[in-house]
Amino acid sequence: MKRINLMLFLMLCLFSMGYAQTDGTTQTATEVDATELPVMSFEAIEIDYGVIEHNADPYREFHFTNTGNAPLVISNAKGSCGCTVPEWSKAPVLPGESDIIKVRYATDRIGKFHKTITLTTNDAEGTHVLKIKGEVLKDDAGDSVPTAAPSVVGEGLEKH
Repeated sequence: MKRINLMLFLMLCLFSMGYAQTDGTTQTATEVDATELPVMSFEAIEIDYGVIEHNADPYREFHFTNTGNAPLVISNAKGSCGCTVPEWSKAPVLPGESDIIKVRYATDRIGKFHKTITLTTNDAEGTHVLKIKGEVLKDDAGDSVPTAAPSVVGEGLEKH
């Protein structure tokens, strides 16, 4: 009796799998044409704060453009720790439009830093990782603390 039940179960499984097959003409929700998706293209994916003073300007901006054919939505942006806080527009970025992701690093922390910001989007990649780095000097040296202007690593429009 157990063998008969097992055989019936296996036949039912095979039968149901046969009906689950498509003829290749229908498009499932996961088979979206790549030309119909948004594409997030960054000017740069890493920003170097340089060597900065303690409590210096904490903000930097990542510039990007939606080079795809559908509205781009950033559903989440998260820093690798509490000292790195991203801000972004919750509104969709239409094809051809540009926007920014503003990042605040806690410049009250002394020393070198390397942090990441992970974006969750509706484009084909789904996630993007942005990077910031730099060094915050102690302010005990008085006014003689050297500073460097921030630099943006990478030139040109980069798809990432």
